[in-house]
Amino acid sequence: MEIGVFLPIGNNGWLISENAPQYMPSFDLNKEIALKAEQYGLDFILTMIKLRGFGGKTEFWEHNLESFTLMAGLAAVTSKIKIYATAATLTLPPAMVARMAATIDSISHGRFGVNLVTGWQKAEYDQMGLWPGEEHFVRRYDMLSEYAQILRDLWETGVSNLKGDYFEMNDCRVSPRPQSDMKIICAGSSDEGLAFSAQYADYSFCFGKGVNTPTAFRSVNERLEAATTKTGRKVDTFVLMMVIADETDEAAEAKWQSYRNGVDQEAIAWLSNQSAANNISSTTNTRQMSEATSAVNINMGTLVGSYEKIARMLDEIAEVPGTGGVLLTFDDFVAGVENFGTRIQPLMISRKALNPTGSS
Repeated sequence: MEIGVFLPIGNNGWLISENAPQYMPSFDLNKEIALKAEQYGLDFILTMIKLRGFGGKTEFWEHNLESFTLMAGLAAVTSKIKIYATAATLTLPPAMVARMAATIDSISHGRFGVNLVTGWQKAEYDQMGLWPGEEHFVRRYDMLSEYAQILRDLWETGVSNLKGDYFEMNDCRVSPRPQSDMKIICAGSSDEGLAFSAQYADYSFCFGKGVNTPTAFRSVNERLEAATTKTGRKVDTFVLMMVIADETDEAAEAKWQSYRNGVDQEAIAWLSNQSAANNISSTTNTRQMSEATSAVNINMGTLVGSYEKIARMLDEIAEVPGTGGVLLTFDDFVAGVENFGTRIQPLMISRKALNPTGSS
């Protein structure tokens, strides 16, 4: 099973809490995390794109780096780990993303790929006059399908002449082309998002669910399998999970409870208000993100416990059919990756090809 790190490109990572570590994003912070991940043999790093945060006392995600430029910098200082940037497709024409990706492919010597997002938070795009209107929720994957086809055309042949409802390419060219097969990721868990992934993506990312329920995402894998049956393609699921670990279960649970006690209610209210507009599909992950049950961690699946317990639960994830890996976040990223590499990974059956130092 592959392991990736969802780098903290935005302030405070993925905990909307006054009691969680408070920090600003920086290249140096992300470089330190990326190099640790590479040192311990982790497989990939990925950054999101966020253009406007949730506010509140913690100013959650009000401070963000840009994904492609950050990952270009990390491509230059790493040597083995795979690198994925996220394209906010409402802000960047596909031909520009194709060229940017080919450039980072050159920097990384073939280690780069692209995560495509359609955009759901109106405030991010409305501030720039780029929000296409509420109909976007209905037709966003129609747009993204044309977008992905243009990328594939340009990366594979260097030319696109696609004439669609959203884009018109007229002998559009990109050269040099990527030196290796460029991977596409999509994180949509709605039926429409999974149908897109089944047709165009190489990997489908999904939110884990609940606390210490590592296999609760199983139904997403089953829905993706049904979608890929129609397209005849193989697309693995990578599960987004937060890890809160310590020497003992009790110590880890105490940290988790403290984060929950300090939840930034004002920021949560902003998230809920923004996600409410996306009510087209009952299976979209934006609804899960804003549920009141555990919005402090944006309702991603969370593993809380001792290093041994975390290792066992990650191995449970690996056993779910269709799972290619996990994408991890941590309450403290620097310490979290260090502890994963030295205390958790050596105990994982699904990572037994690696020794405790992460070398093969």
